[in-house]
Amino acid sequence: MKRIVCMAAAALAVSCGAEAEFDAQGSFEATEVVVSAEAAGRILWFDAEEGTAVEPGVTIGQIDTLQLDLQRRQLEAQQAALLASRPDIRAQAAALREQIAKQEQELARVQNLLRDGAATTKQRDDIEAQIRILESQLSATLSSLDKSTVTIDGNAAVVEAQIAALDDRIARCRIAPPVAGVVLAKYAEAGELAAVGKPLLKVADLEHLYLRAYFTSEQLAAIRIGDRVTVTADFGGDQRYDYEGRIAWISPESEFTPKTIQTRNSRANLVYAAKIAVRNDGRLKIGLAGEVRLHDGSH
Repeated sequence: MKRIVCMAAAALAVSCGAEAEFDAQGSFEATEVVVSAEAAGRILWFDAEEGTAVEPGVTIGQIDTLQLDLQRRQLEAQQAALLASRPDIRAQAAALREQIAKQEQELARVQNLLRDGAATTKQRDDIEAQIRILESQLSATLSSLDKSTVTIDGNAAVVEAQIAALDDRIARCRIAPPVAGVVLAKYAEAGELAAVGKPLLKVADLEHLYLRAYFTSEQLAAIRIGDRVTVTADFGGDQRYDYEGRIAWISPESEFTPKTIQTRNSRANLVYAAKIAVRNDGRLKIGLAGEVRLHDGSH
């Protein structure tokens, strides 16, 4: 049976005189997000006004970052000094390698003389011992230089991490909403001091609203998430508009009927809340009263 709804004084009636029935009543609400400060400092500028639209990730304000920038410069200088102190392993080992090469040349010369009887085995043994000493010194030097390099690189990596942490803190000084929507309230102004966690503004998605309505347990058996329903917005007087809605959420627990809500069965003490998604054409407002009719065949 097709229902036709119209308004007359304090009661609803169809044009043919029969009583119109709504399956549930409620009010419209939106997904609201309170944007809070993620850093402490003076707000340099804050370009957001109530009623203006904002986009996710777009900067609408800035908290002072001077002290953080100075700390970053200090860390960069510290990192540069550390990297500059890294030893030149190749240059510092070159002298020992050169001495080893000269001793090896001397050893070859002595061995030739030894074959001709112009040198002694002691001369050869002394040169071989000197080569072993130099090679041991080279190995120890390389090991020491490697350890020094690893230590310096580790300290530089720590400073790099500190710089990255500062960059994150500096980025958090940007005031940018995480979602698209309209500014409902602004809690701070440019020039004020912000503290971490201090609310700065409230943003709501007014394009996609929800009607929070309440159904009895009898009606609950006839509705499911995803069902299409008809939502009627009551603007007062005879200003009523129908919207297509979709049941997006049904509470798993019952609650006592809110005092501001009159359900189809006024004697019901326990009801189940449901959120019905409605696309806003620009007329719907948060807190506006609405009523729900389940489509024919739904119950």
